[in-house]
Amino acid sequence: MAEIVLVHGAWSDGSAWLDVIPALHRQGHRVRAAHLPMTSLADDIAEVRREVTTFSGPVVLAAHSYGGAVISGAAKDNPQVSALTYFAAYVPDEGETVPSMNALFPGAPGKDVVMSHENGWSSLDPDRFHYALAADVASDRAAALAAVQRRARAECFLAPAGPGAWRDLPTGYAVSTEDRILNPDLQRWFAERAGADCVELSASHYSLLSQPEAVATMIDKIAARSE
Repeated sequence: MAEIVLVHGAWSDGSAWLDVIPALHRQGHRVRAAHLPMTSLADDIAEVRREVTTFSGPVVLAAHSYGGAVISGAAKDNPQVSALTYFAAYVPDEGETVPSMNALFPGAPGKDVVMSHENGWSSLDPDRFHYALAADVASDRAAALAAVQRRARAECFLAPAGPGAWRDLPTGYAVSTEDRILNPDLQRWFAERAGADCVELSASHYSLLSQPEAVATMIDKIAARSE
């Protein structure tokens, strides 16, 4: 049994993991899903660090998308964190930003889904959401996700990352091979650089929704490595 904190991506919230949580419970794990403020990378890291302290023992962090940058920072020099698992997620090294990582490989076809707003806030185009992020999810569910999305500030993406905790911890990575917003080749590069235990899922960016059992199995596998 492991204690696990799940970290969502940008423009989302902890409910992104609703289908994964029951699968983790069936495996005997204790789980919490963070809700990031998405006001800055530093604020999001601080929120995950707070969530980790709700458990008394070692904690496995699992992240989707932008949440990968968050757990990479939250785990650094945090003796309570025992392992990291990334799902179609960014895995930054020191000094890297989301735009600098995106520039390493050609942009995915759905990259223009992001809409900019006043004062540095952004959101996702609801008309492009299904195509870009969740093509293998029922259209009505994708529409609901688009409707409940939350805005994120530019500081989340533009702040340089600190040293990556993935250098020191057991790490897993699940590539979404049908991802239209984060290039699958960039995902493979992240996994290789991190020396991660890597699997490939035939899934959209939202593998959490389309393949929750496979996601839970990957978390369980990495949790077992950290024991």
